[in-house]
Amino acid sequence: MKFDIITIFPEIFQSYFNESIIKRAQKKGLIKINAHNLRDFTNDKSRPESGSRQGSGHKTACLPKPWRRQVDDKPYGGGAGMVMMVEPIFKAIKALRNPKSKILNSKTKIILFSPKGKKFDQKMAKRFSKLDRLIMICGRYEGVDERVAKYIADEEVSVGDYVLTGGEIPAMIVVDAVTRLIPGVIAKESLNEESFSFAKEKALCEESYEYPQYTRPESIVINNKKRIVPKILLSGNHKKIEEWRKKF
Repeated sequence: MKFDIITIFPEIFQSYFNESIIKRAQKKGLIKINAHNLRDFTNDKSRPESGSRQGSGHKTACLPKPWRRQVDDKPYGGGAGMVMMVEPIFKAIKALRNPKSKILNSKTKIILFSPKGKKFDQKMAKRFSKLDRLIMICGRYEGVDERVAKYIADEEVSVGDYVLTGGEIPAMIVVDAVTRLIPGVIAKESLNEESFSFAKEKALCEESYEYPQYTRPESIVINNKKRIVPKILLSGNHKKIEEWRKKF
């Protein structure tokens, strides 16, 4: 599966995606992650301004000024902060839609991270894991031009009822949760015993949680009291242990 992340901070992903399970999944060729710098798709990226200076009657060479590569602008109608522009995002998606790249098909989805989006959960992660490619648009500043949500993204996604600086952390969450569900990334037995994976009344219960787990030592003093592992887990009776676990 391929993940494309459109962001103004592509370097922010390097550390997290180069560790642990995500790193191994990439090494095995099970997933591929590309972070695209949105500033590469701006109108002014190839138009550096130039100027000249004079002094003591001698002309100096024209010196290029830094490229602005603008991705945000003031909101129409007034208001605080800046809004991410639709055009650079549209150009980025258009570049990914290049027919030669064979990127977009029926098993590709474009999502925009937004506070008003549908809440990301395990059910959505499973749905995304069936795709060939997931393209994620990371917002910043005060928001994103509404035309991105209406005419470019397939759906808006939120990772929770709180405010974040941008969509980069949500993108990491989605990549992590979806990657774990891709065949070959994690042992099937481990996935079956994880939170949100238990059957309840012969139907998948998305709100059930993993049973309590313990490891060594069997006994430890915490806050002046001995805290021990439940005796049932030390019994060796796998049938009773399974029954105990089903209570949670």
